[in-house]
Amino acid sequence: MTDARADLDAALAAIRSGPQGPAVAAVFDFGGAVVDGPGSRRRPRRKPADVLLGGLHNHMTDGEYSRFLRELSATLAGRSEQELDELGRRQFKRTGYGYLYPEAWELIRTHRAAGHTIVLATSLTRFHVAPAAAQLGIEHLLYTPMATTDGVLTGYPDGRTLWRNGKAEAVTEFAAAHGVDLGRSYAYAGAIADAPMLSLVGHPVAVNPDDELADTADRRQWARLTFRPRRSPRAGDYARTAAGFAGLLGGALFGVASKAPTKDRQQMADALMAHAARNTLRIAGVHVRVTGAEHAKSPRPAVFLFNHQSQFDIIIVPEVLGGGVTAIGKKELTKNPVFGPLMRFVGVTFIDRADTAQAKAALLPVVETLRGGLSVAVAPEGTRSYTPEIGPFKKGAFHIAIQAGVPVIPVVIRNAGEICWRNAMVARPGTVDVAILDPIDVSAWDPGDLDDNVARVRQLFVDTLLDWPR
Repeated sequence: MTDARADLDAALAAIRSGPQGPAVAAVFDFGGAVVDGPGSRRRPRRKPADVLLGGLHNHMTDGEYSRFLRELSATLAGRSEQELDELGRRQFKRTGYGYLYPEAWELIRTHRAAGHTIVLATSLTRFHVAPAAAQLGIEHLLYTPMATTDGVLTGYPDGRTLWRNGKAEAVTEFAAAHGVDLGRSYAYAGAIADAPMLSLVGHPVAVNPDDELADTADRRQWARLTFRPRRSPRAGDYARTAAGFAGLLGGALFGVASKAPTKDRQQMADALMAHAARNTLRIAGVHVRVTGAEHAKSPRPAVFLFNHQSQFDIIIVPEVLGGGVTAIGKKELTKNPVFGPLMRFVGVTFIDRADTAQAKAALLPVVETLRGGLSVAVAPEGTRSYTPEIGPFKKGAFHIAIQAGVPVIPVVIRNAGEICWRNAMVARPGTVDVAILDPIDVSAWDPGDLDDNVARVRQLFVDTLLDWPR
């Protein structure tokens, strides 16, 4: 375990054992403590999307922030709030997830579990930060407001900017209005400009600090945390991904050919998935570490539920579950020239998420598949999430488990999004953790209590990610 990971684990343990409740706040600066931006020195930036992305730079100086405000004035003036809100949402979905620190998410969820008041405080605008806050479940936002006339931006801040003392003043006012005890609270930031805010709280933490903040933190004995840089793909990543893709196809063909003499379609499908997954993981440099592996083999058949964050999940799930498993997937995958035919060959049931009636009808044969002895893997969130948060669960997988008389088995995946980001096609080497939890007997579930029971299963995923089994 690296020192950085050990420091983070110690910080998480201290939060769990420290004071609980909403009177304790956890204040996060955005650029530097929650996201690792792409940099602020690219020129020119004249498109609104470029300005929104460029503002994520994590260690802006006073001069860089002044230039950033001038860019806002020149680029966003005359545009409507509605347009910029939508642009911010699109920008986050396209690229924002890739810049989120997974360590920050661990801190946020641990503070949330402690009942703390979580605050995102930033010198940026709401158009920069609101989409990420919504995905991370952060309710309280402090940001630099922009002046408007009839819903159209003038291009200038509306009052003070949340820079240096302005941010500290905003946090102080928030604490007074919400009954927060700053002396027992936490704050996370990485730039010297945020030293006034960090000075307010009893537990200041310098995150990847710049040189000036590092000196201040050492002198004042503030805690320090190091988060891994969120780098763009490199040439080696592209090369490994291309090789892994070739290995997937080669492994699939080899698997089918190796079992073709048996003329048993299921044996060929199992061999296809086993060789394709193993080849891809090995070539891409991805190691899968599993706890609870015994639950992947027994009981069978079962409905395996996995949280869905990355396209790489379709490689990870077959690897950890082994043979005798098919899946339910979205109809759009049938259009993929590679994965479509492979998934059809292994018996995946495709559903049209836009047509509820059709989706329900498509699930009926899955019950017979389960009764015939074949297990099914399902992502109950229905789609990949934009952050490591667990999304709402759909109930279809639970209905088919009840009808087929088989258990559901949670498969909790951690770090898949670090290997391959949600909308990315490039994989990075690393380790993915998988916890296969105890089987859940759903045979006695009352249909009237289904919502509550599904919520309890979802909470198992949340709790496992919060406190990973050792």
